Amino acid sequence: MTPPSFFRSLQRLWALEKFSYSLRVFIALSGAMGACWLLDRISLIIPFFLGIIAAALAETDDSWRGRLKATLLTLVLFAVSSFIVELLTPYPALFTCGIVLSTFTFSMFGALGERYATIAQAALILAVYTMLGLEQAAAPQDLWHEPMLLTIGAAWYGLLSVLWHALFANQPVQQGLAGLFEQLGGYMEAKSTLFEPSRQLDVGAERVALARQNGKVVIALNQVKELIRSRLRDGHAAPGLDRSLALFFLAQDIHERASSSHYPYDEFAAAFFHSDVMFRCQRLLRRQGEACRALGRAIRFGEPFSDGDSRQALADLQDSFSYLGARDEPAQRALLRSLGDLVGNLTALEQALAGAKDPGSLAVGRDNSLFDGSPHSVRDAWERIRRQITPSSPVFRHALRLTLALAAGYGVKYLIHPTLGYWILLTTLFVCLPNYASTRQRLWERIFGTVLGLVAGWASITLFPEPEIQRLIAVAAGVAFFLYRSNRYILATGAITLMVVCCFNQVVDGYAIIWPRLTDTLLGSLISGLAVFFILPDWQGRRLHKEVAATLRANAGYLREIIRQYSSGKSDDLAYRLARRNAHAADAALSGTLSNMLQEPGRFSKDAESCLRNLVMSHTLLGYLSALGAHRDNQSIHLEDERVVGRAAEHIARILDDIAGDLDARRPVAPVADGDPRVVEDLESMGAAEPNDDRSRLLRTQLSLIGRQLAPIRALAAQFQQNVSEQR
Repeated sequence: MTPPSFFRSLQRLWALEKFSYSLRVFIALSGAMGACWLLDRISLIIPFFLGIIAAALAETDDSWRGRLKATLLTLVLFAVSSFIVELLTPYPALFTCGIVLSTFTFSMFGALGERYATIAQAALILAVYTMLGLEQAAAPQDLWHEPMLLTIGAAWYGLLSVLWHALFANQPVQQGLAGLFEQLGGYMEAKSTLFEPSRQLDVGAERVALARQNGKVVIALNQVKELIRSRLRDGHAAPGLDRSLALFFLAQDIHERASSSHYPYDEFAAAFFHSDVMFRCQRLLRRQGEACRALGRAIRFGEPFSDGDSRQALADLQDSFSYLGARDEPAQRALLRSLGDLVGNLTALEQALAGAKDPGSLAVGRDNSLFDGSPHSVRDAWERIRRQITPSSPVFRHALRLTLALAAGYGVKYLIHPTLGYWILLTTLFVCLPNYASTRQRLWERIFGTVLGLVAGWASITLFPEPEIQRLIAVAAGVAFFLYRSNRYILATGAITLMVVCCFNQVVDGYAIIWPRLTDTLLGSLISGLAVFFILPDWQGRRLHKEVAATLRANAGYLREIIRQYSSGKSDDLAYRLARRNAHAADAALSGTLSNMLQEPGRFSKDAESCLRNLVMSHTLLGYLSALGAHRDNQSIHLEDERVVGRAAEHIARILDDIAGDLDARRPVAPVADGDPRVVEDLESMGAAEPNDDRSRLLRTQLSLIGRQLAPIRALAAQFQQNVSEQR
C-alpha cells in the first residue's frame, strides 16, 4: 500500500478536534512571544501568557456570533476581577471579603449551565493569575498595569477564537458528530456481548458496563445538540447545517434502537442455546457498531461512508430466524415472536445506517426544533440561581466549599508570607471539585504533575540557559497543556508548570520559584482535600436515592410519551425526543453518581452491590421502554379499545412516579403492591391469546416486561431508604 500523501496526512490531522484547539493556542502564544521579543519587552510575556491561557480555558463551542458575545462577557469579567484584585491587595481584610463574595457569586453561575460556569471559573483563575503577577513583579506597577496586560492577552486569544469560529463555523459540529457516532459504535459493540450464547454469562456485569458506555453516548448527544442549536437561526438550520441536523436525528434513532431490549437475554440464550441465532444477532450488532465507527470516521475526514459487511450479517440472521420459524419447536415457540421483534429491530437499524449515505432524505417532514435550556433573560437567570441557594443543592454546596477553601488558602498564605504564596489559591481553585471522588483524583494528579513539571523546568533552564530556547519551550509546553488537559491531567499539569518556570525565568530567577511552587501545591491540595471532606461533603451515597427517583420519574414520562405516540401515530416531535433524552440522561447521571460513590470512603459507599443491581435494573427498564419506542410506526392503535393495555401503561407510569415521590420525600416504600401482579397477569393472559396484530402483541409483551420490574424496583427503593437513614 502506498503511503498517504503529505496533503492527505495534513487533512486528517486538521480534522482532529484537539489539533485545531492546540493550533489556536500555538498561534496565540507564539504571537505574544514574538511581539514581546521584537519589542524587547520580554517582561510582558507573563501577563500576556496568563491572559491567553485564561481566555482559552473560558472558550466554549459556539457560533461566531455566540462566541463574540461570550468573548465580550469574558473580557468584562476578566478586567473587573483583575482590577478588584489590584485594588484590594494592600488590604487583607477587604481582600478576604472580595475572595468570599466573588468566588461564591461566580461559582453559583454553574446553575445557569456549563457555558456560564466555564466563563465564571476562568474569571476566578484570571484573578489568581493577577495575584501571581503581582507576586513576581520586579517593581511596583500602576494600578491599571497588570489588569490591562492580562486583558490584552485574553482579548488577543478571543479575537483568534471569534475569527476561527467564523471561518470554520461547522468544523466543531462535524467533529462532534464524528465523536458521537464513534461512541454509538462503542455502545453497540458493548451491547453485542449480551447476545453471547452462554448460560454462564454474567448479564449484570455486562449491563453495568453498558450503562456506563450509555453515559458517554448521552454526553456526546448533548454536546452535539448544543453545537447545532447555537448555530440555528430563528429555529432554522443555516446553510450547510441541514445534513448535520439530519445526522444528529439519525444518531438519536440509532441510539433508541440499539438500547432496546425485547426479552431477558438469559432466557433467550437458554431457549435458543442449540441454535446459532443468538450468535448471528451478536455478530450483526457488532458489525453495525463497526459501521457506526466507520460513519464517524467518514464524517470526521470527509470520506465516503461504507457500511461494510453488516448487510451480509443481516441476511445470515434472517436465514437463521426463518429456519427456526419453519421448525416451530414447542420449547421455543413462546419466545419466537419476541425474537422476531429483535430481528425486526436489527433490520430497521441496518436500514437506518444505510440512510446515513443520504441523510437529507431522512429529514422530510421531521420536527427539527431543539430544546433550548439556556436562560433567556436576567430574570430567568436570577430565578435559576435563586432556586439553587439551598444546602440540598450540589451547586450551592460546591460554591460554599470552594469559597471557604480559597479563604482558608489566603489565610494560610498570609500567615506564611503576606506577599507570597498565591500558588496555594491557584492549586485550590483547580483541585477543589464538586465531589470527593473527582477531587481525590485531581489532587494526586496535580501533585504528581507539578513534581514532573518542576523537574522538567529545572532541567530546561539548566541545560538550555539561552533565553530564546526557553521561550520556545514555554510555547510548546503551553500548547501541550491544552492538548492533554481533558484526558491526561498529570501531563497537562507538568506542561503548564514547565511553561511557568521557563516564562518566569525570563523576568526573575526561575530556580527561586521551584520550591515555593511545590510547597504551595502541597498546601493547596491539602486544603482542597480537607474542604471536600468536611465542608458540606456531597457524599454520593446520601443522594443516590434522589438519582434513583429521577430515573423512575423520567422513565414514567418516557412511557407516557410512547403510549401517546402509539395512540396518535409515530411523530418524533420535540416532546417525545425530550422525554427520551431525559430518560437516558437520568440513567447516565445514576451511572455517574454510582461510579463516584464507589470511590468514596467505605462508610459512605456501603452496600455497593445493591446499588449496582439498581443500575442494572434501571438500564434494563430503559431498554424495555426503548424497544417500545423503536417499534412505533405511522399507524395508530386505538387504545380506547385496548382498555387493559391503556390501564396497565398508566398504572405502571403512576407507580414509578409514586416510588420516586416516596424516595424524594424519604417516605417508606412498600415492598409490594396489590395491583402490580394483577397488571402483569392481565397483560400476559392477553398475550397468550396470540392476537394477529403484532404491534398490539409487542405492546403487551413489553409492558408486561416493564411490569415485572415493579416489585424488584420497590424492594431496592425500600433498601435505599434504609441505607440513607443509616448514613445520616
